[in-house]
Amino acid sequence: MPQSLATLKLPELSLVLLIGTSGAGKSTFARRLFKPTEIVSSDQCRALVADDENDQAATPDAFALLHYLVGVRLKRGLLTVVDATNVQPEARKTLVQLARDYHMLPTAIVLDVPDHLAESRNRARAERRHLGRHVVPQQRMQLRRSLKSLKHEGFRHIYHLNGPEEIDAVTTVVRDPLYNNRKQETGPFDIIGDVHGCYDELVQLLTNLGYTIEAEPTQDARDLGVRVTAPAGRRAIFLGDLVDRGPASPAVLRLVMRMVQDGVALCVPGNHDIKLLRHLNGKKVNDQHGFAETLAQLATESDTFKSQVRQFLDSLVSHYVLDGGKLVVAHAGLREDMQGRGSGAVRSFALFGETTGEIDEFGLPVRYNWALKYRGRAMVVYGHTPVPESEWLNNTIDIDTGCVFGGQLTALRYPERELVAVPAARVYCEPTRPLNYLRLQQEQAAANAQTTPDLTAQQQHDALLDIRDVIGKQIIRPRLLPSVTIREENAIAALEVMSRFALNPKWLLYLPPTMSPTETSPLPDLLEHPTEAFDYYRKMGVERVVCEEKHMGSRVVVVLARDEDVARRRFGVIGEGPGKCYTRTGRNFFTDPDLESAFLARLQEALTGAGFWEKHQTDWLCLDAELLPWSAKAQDLIKNQYAAVAAAASAALPLAEAALEQATARSIDGLEALLARTTARRTAADHYAEAYRRYSWPVESLADLRLAPFHLLATEGRTYFDKDHAWHMETLRALSLQDHGLLRATPYRVVATQDPAEVEAAIQWWTDLTAAGGEGMVVKPYDFIPKGSKTLVQPALKCRGREYLRIIYGPDYLLPGNLERLKERTVKAKRNLALREFALGVESLERFVAGAPLREVHQCVFGVLALESEAVDPRL
Repeated sequence: MPQSLATLKLPELSLVLLIGTSGAGKSTFARRLFKPTEIVSSDQCRALVADDENDQAATPDAFALLHYLVGVRLKRGLLTVVDATNVQPEARKTLVQLARDYHMLPTAIVLDVPDHLAESRNRARAERRHLGRHVVPQQRMQLRRSLKSLKHEGFRHIYHLNGPEEIDAVTTVVRDPLYNNRKQETGPFDIIGDVHGCYDELVQLLTNLGYTIEAEPTQDARDLGVRVTAPAGRRAIFLGDLVDRGPASPAVLRLVMRMVQDGVALCVPGNHDIKLLRHLNGKKVNDQHGFAETLAQLATESDTFKSQVRQFLDSLVSHYVLDGGKLVVAHAGLREDMQGRGSGAVRSFALFGETTGEIDEFGLPVRYNWALKYRGRAMVVYGHTPVPESEWLNNTIDIDTGCVFGGQLTALRYPERELVAVPAARVYCEPTRPLNYLRLQQEQAAANAQTTPDLTAQQQHDALLDIRDVIGKQIIRPRLLPSVTIREENAIAALEVMSRFALNPKWLLYLPPTMSPTETSPLPDLLEHPTEAFDYYRKMGVERVVCEEKHMGSRVVVVLARDEDVARRRFGVIGEGPGKCYTRTGRNFFTDPDLESAFLARLQEALTGAGFWEKHQTDWLCLDAELLPWSAKAQDLIKNQYAAVAAAASAALPLAEAALEQATARSIDGLEALLARTTARRTAADHYAEAYRRYSWPVESLADLRLAPFHLLATEGRTYFDKDHAWHMETLRALSLQDHGLLRATPYRVVATQDPAEVEAAIQWWTDLTAAGGEGMVVKPYDFIPKGSKTLVQPALKCRGREYLRIIYGPDYLLPGNLERLKERTVKAKRNLALREFALGVESLERFVAGAPLREVHQCVFGVLALESEAVDPRL
């Protein structure tokens, strides 16, 4: 190495082996140039397994640990430095294989120092003085032999630092990003599928995407004769297979090469492009699969153009990772463990995909559908295998729609997830296997099984959820919180409920969060009062709140499509009607199918009459609502718990009161106090019975039900968490006007938290509501998710009335001693639970609307249900 070379350039994803004799200074070199966490030392591993880094008997165990640690780091894509002698080929072989297994690049740094220097360093270290005089010369001999074989062993980068001067001269290590690392480029992009020489369709597609294509005069043979201007800020990405089968492969090459040259496009290679490259490099290739047509078209082209094509194709990178790792583009797709990595296996997969080794009836290789098992964070856009229509599967999409076979040329607009396609002018090449072959197979299989095949690939895949996705400890990272942890014991409880009682998971887009009450009121005869809600939001910097009347019913979520065909297409549900109304625990609210059908049909009529579908450009919706009366769902609870208490009290307490009245004539000490308490308990029991009866009435038909919607959560393509609560109230009030018999608008008022008059008026409104028998009110921040807040604030606080709380805390809760004890309650755990459930609810709907696989939606839905089993006072 030249003395002037002070910087070593290493691939950012590499396994670095320090190679040198004992005493060569490997550990010192590593500590000086690498992070402590990047270094895996054989001496340190020996110390970990034997408490002595010089215990040679522990070497097998030490290297087993070293290989394990290296493997874990490489799996996670972390640069790793192995500090060991590494002078023997067999010692390096295992490490090089680990690098290959995880598609990392092996790098060798040889520290070559004279024997006398290494030996003197060893003598200076007490723990090394036991080394025999033969050790260093033997290691040096092995090192010298290794220098000739390192490249053959698979090392992609080799640095030979000869002598202490060259070693000490190295002051910096630069981690070079791999060519596929374009994470800094965020788009927006227009990703274009396999072109296969279909120039006219490509020009039309680019034009439809907003690109301007102009012919340009050629000054010499190197000019490509075309210029493309992209829409502001956008960039095209070609997925390869530019050539073969189609009528104008050279024209396609000219256009794409010029776009890449001008920075208007990126391009990854396809297998057909690499075949052309091999031919241009003088390799022998067969002329099947349309290559003969490309050769004939290139025959009239100049050698200069062919040379440009060769250089262009040779420069293409197997795949790109873009937008901070959110997007991966590759010709045939790419597994998660290969993304951003560099190896021959990665390039092969990106070009050809993965096959079983079998041949189908058309003579074509049978391919593994890698997308079925894909669970990566990045969206993967690919081509290679022609399909009649592009469709999403596990956040991947194949956009090769067989233009050359008479299909379409398709582009995906990113991040919009919008597909744009132009039809082929004609069939340029008859496909060996029909484009719709897989669909025909599915239809035949469905016909044999007497089922309906009209489900997307994602919906078919979502038909079976994996229990491993929900059991055990789970850590979910929603948008609104850094993380939410689901403990194993809570997951087990949720699994019991979900598996035995819940609806078809495809309906469960969202579960609503629990709601915390206000802090305990200091007023003498009240447990809850609105003042504490206003104080909380004022303290949190919320300037306006919305106060809504709290309905005493059952919290429900309504997922409803315009018709059953929409339910099939959007939710993947067949034969279960156009929608469902379900409870906070994911159970079907209705047990009577006829009543359910009538309820949903009536709601559909109201939505149609209000012009809702057209106004919101949707054919489905998700509502958060209250379904009244309470007794419609809680009849057994009322009968067995509340009514039983009231009946027992009404039977026993009057008799006890009468007996005590007769006994007072006997002047027994304490009897008058006991009589007064018994009279108070009888009166309290009467109020208790009045309280729960107020929210109960017989439900014999649809005419007895009332739905009070208060959140429009989602429609096609969007959620409404960006809308304020007043917007939700007014939007749903307009819907309620369509059917006064079924729908009930929720009374509300907007209150400025800093305005004492408005706050006092809202408190009086609550007082009047509860005095008239109402449950109370819910206070929410004006914005659904308050903007600018440093921390997530409570999405809502409930403030329940004095008499209603008898139902929650029992008839006697206001008696002396009881209320004082209840005022010691704390709402901290309840509020923490409410925030976590709220974040998961928002996340689940946002994932569904964004087209995420059902398992990702259900991770959040299941999480809400699991959190409900945490030990929090259910009365809060």
